Amino acid sequence: RMTTNEEIRTAQSKVREAYAMSPDTALSTSHASAQIGEGLKCVFKQGTETAVMDLPEVMGGTNKGPTPGFHARAAVSGCVAIGIKMEAANQGISIDSIHVGIEMDFDDSAALGMGSNSAAPLATRLAITVTTDHEESDIQALVAQVLEKDTFFLALRDAQPVTAEIVLDRS
Repeated sequence: RMTTNEEIRTAQSKVREAYAMSPDTALSTSHASAQIGEGLKCVFKQGTETAVMDLPEVMGGTNKGPTPGFHARAAVSGCVAIGIKMEAANQGISIDSIHVGIEMDFDDSAALGMGSNSAAPLATRLAITVTTDHEESDIQALVAQVLEKDTFFLALRDAQPVTAEIVLDRS
C-alpha cells in the first residue's frame, strides 16, 4: 500500500504538534553498533535492523555485502529524496517522482595512509531530478528549504564534534 500526501502530512502534523507542546521530546540519541570478527565482513545493528558490509576481494574482503561507503551514499541521497517528498506533502505540492544521483570523488590511496589528501570525500555532488507539474521556482525553493534541514545532507556538509573512545577487551 502506498502512502498518500495527505497521510504523510497528517502523520507529520501530529509529530509537529507533540514537539511544539514538549520540545524536549524532539531530542534523541541513536544507538547502534558494528562488529567484525574474522575477515572484513562487518555487521551493523540498530534495534531490529541489520546491515552487512564488506570490502571487495581486491582490498582483502570477501564481497559479502556493499561497502560502508555504499551505505553512506545511500543515507545522503535517500534522506534528501525522502525529505523533499515529505516537505512537498506538507506544502501540498504534488510530486510524481524524485531521483537523487550522488557522485563522490576520493583519493583511494588516502584510506591506506598514502599521499597528502584526506581519506574523506574530496567533493560530493547531488543531482536532484523532480518530476512535477509545479513551477521550477517553487521546486527550487522547496529543495533549498529541505537541504537546510536534511539530517544526512547536513552531516556530510557541516563539521560536527565526533569523538571515539577506545576500550580494550582482553578476554
